[in-house]
Amino acid sequence: MVGLSIKSEMLKKSTLVITIAILLTLTIILGVGVYTIFQQQPQNDQQQDGNNQQSIAGWSYTFHHDMARTGYSTSTGPLTNQTMWTHLTQMQIEYSSPAVVDGVAYFGSNDHRVRAVNASTGNMIWSFLTGNSVESSCTVSDGIVYFGSHDHTVYALDAATGNKIWNFTTKGEVYSTPAVVDNVVYVGSRDKKLYSLDASTGNEVWSYTTSNSVYSSPAVVNKVVYVNSYDTAYAVDAATGKEIWKFFAWGPIYSSSAVVKDIVYFGASNTVYALDAASGKKIWNYTTGDRVESSPAVANNVVYIGSNDHNLYAFDAATGNKIWNYTTDNQINGSPTVANDMVYIGSKDNNVYALDATTGTKIWSYTTGNWIESTPSIANGVLYIGSNDAKVYAFGT
Repeated sequence: MVGLSIKSEMLKKSTLVITIAILLTLTIILGVGVYTIFQQQPQNDQQQDGNNQQSIAGWSYTFHHDMARTGYSTSTGPLTNQTMWTHLTQMQIEYSSPAVVDGVAYFGSNDHRVRAVNASTGNMIWSFLTGNSVESSCTVSDGIVYFGSHDHTVYALDAATGNKIWNFTTKGEVYSTPAVVDNVVYVGSRDKKLYSLDASTGNEVWSYTTSNSVYSSPAVVNKVVYVNSYDTAYAVDAATGKEIWKFFAWGPIYSSSAVVKDIVYFGASNTVYALDAASGKKIWNYTTGDRVESSPAVANNVVYIGSNDHNLYAFDAATGNKIWNYTTDNQINGSPTVANDMVYIGSKDNNVYALDATTGTKIWSYTTGNWIESTPSIANGVLYIGSNDAKVYAFGT
């Protein structure tokens, strides 16, 4: 009986040890799992808020690369002016700039169409006919292409087929490129409104009335929408549409804001502005020799922006001090893009330029058949840009 009692006691102790070991193992596994979940969540939030400049690695999925409209790509850009291909449309390509995702380039044209072409060959995959010119750039998110048209409409198309998923009608031309964050589309219209739409259905969530027409493309950062009407810059709560602040700029604004390190940069009239993102208070401004329609690119603490005075400028992002300027032979209406210590820009002198981002020294240029207002897109080492000669160009090897 004593031996049996000892064996029974040993069995209980053995069972207890095994149970403790199992519980410790589960605790470690669950702890790691919980840690991983909480560790990864802020990264996802950053991507959704537009702070992650490579939220679709290697691709340029919207106007000026990301939802903060930084115009900065960590992909390499072309070192020479060698063309891979050109794609001819039926009318000029003005402000629409290619979005490039998963090996496909999407862009609009004044022939009323949006096209999807193979990013490596330029061969057309599909085209979609709208009711008027398309100067909006496309945004590609979760297999859907979003853009606006001068026919007053915002469209959502299947990225693979070009089939229409939904459309939303405004009361004015839509120059604005949609921003898509957290399954919500934010887009402006010349009807003086900023719209928030359900990305899946196109149903209106809210609208915010501005003081004038909206040509700019919204930036969305940290759950705030930054957008410019023809004379005023705004910050609006992304969830509610409630105004946070506004800044009257005393002149026409065609420029879209770039939001980097809690500073909002844009051009208005003949001036470049830097505002505090939280309050809208002016940090600095710089006056150029003519109207600034270009949208700024911001990289490595430098702001790059074009002016109708024919110059591309580089400013210290914190102080506004001019670092350099490069003079072309005509107006710069389009916007610069920065990649691998080079800045790329098109001009109304018909040329695409590649400049050293530090010094402003020209590295190469290429002459197209007409003026350029489109903004360069950089994706996986290739530069894509439209021209008023009705062509999209791809530069790379």
